[in-house]
Amino acid sequence: MKFGIIVFPGSNCDDDCRYVMTELMQQDSFFLWHKTEDLNGADCLILPGGFSYGDYLRCGAMAANSPIMKTVKSFADNGGIVIGICNGFQILQEASLLPGTLIRNKNLKFICKNIHIRVESNNTPFTNTCRGSEVLKMPIAHMDGNFFVDKKQLQKLEESGQVLLKYCNEDGEPNEEFCPNGAVGNVAGVTNLEGNVCGLMPHPERCSEKILGNQDGLKIFGSIVSYLNTKNR
Repeated sequence: MKFGIIVFPGSNCDDDCRYVMTELMQQDSFFLWHKTEDLNGADCLILPGGFSYGDYLRCGAMAANSPIMKTVKSFADNGGIVIGICNGFQILQEASLLPGTLIRNKNLKFICKNIHIRVESNNTPFTNTCRGSEVLKMPIAHMDGNFFVDKKQLQKLEESGQVLLKYCNEDGEPNEEFCPNGAVGNVAGVTNLEGNVCGLMPHPERCSEKILGNQDGLKIFGSIVSYLNTKNR
């Protein structure tokens, strides 16, 4: 499978994503500069973390208007698999490819630590190798990761199965005490209604190798590879 990793000015997790996909997942991966409109035949697009355009205006707002994003929208509209990690999640929201918004953390501070997340649905291209309600451990590193929608919207997201991941404790209990940033409903990741576009604040690329003491991130990337292999048979 071919994975296109989109690089914006200020992206800083692009190399990590490429390393995981090429060296650990043994997939064909390559960088796509934000000014291009050619996706080079990619089967999946990854929008990595970082600080695109220095987070000026709003996190992800300027990147969402990059030339490549028109092609990304067309790719997604045609069922292409797209995943946005941290700043990539913010960009996808600014581009109206994902619901909700990501506002300043509740404590108004940058948070960098390991957290636990619970898989809310394993019937997606991003979680199909996970068990239902499986608890994963991943690092977060963000200032604006506080997911927000109103109560009615949250209910709709829950009912439609768009809530992908929730912050929880190590036993899988998603209560407010274990939500690091104040996200409504403890939401850590969501999909679009069609289920082919995903955004998450935790960094799976930073916990995908044994030497790091945690390989839970491979379950996200492995799910995408598994889905694409099945789809393209």
